[in-house]
Amino acid sequence: QVQLVESGGGLVQAGGSLRISCAASGRTLSSYVLGWFRQAPGKEREFVTAITWSTGTARYPDSVKGRFTVSRDAAKNTVYLQMNSLKPEDTGVYYCAARRSSYSQYESWGQGTQVTVSS
Repeated sequence: QVQLVESGGGLVQAGGSLRISCAASGRTLSSYVLGWFRQAPGKEREFVTAITWSTGTARYPDSVKGRFTVSRDAAKNTVYLQMNSLKPEDTGVYYCAARRSSYSQYESWGQGTQVTVSS
């Protein structure tokens, strides 16, 4: 129902920063949660962060806490992921996803954007 398009991925050196974006369309996001996931080669998809659109409340796992920040721009229906102090283990394809606040399953996914962190 919600269409998602990621952008902003690229190659950065360890310790650097990168901001990736996810533009949403098709639905009003007031009742949605927007999440970021990543997947490295040979590894399972990993939760990165999520933000509740209506409140702006976000959560992070320990792996990215203190380094990554998720935010939203309601006027643009866009969610951003600011990544600082990047590490090689942050390398992977980053996907944004959307789910309704009342459900636990993400129903919409973007195509992904590649983030590569070199040593």
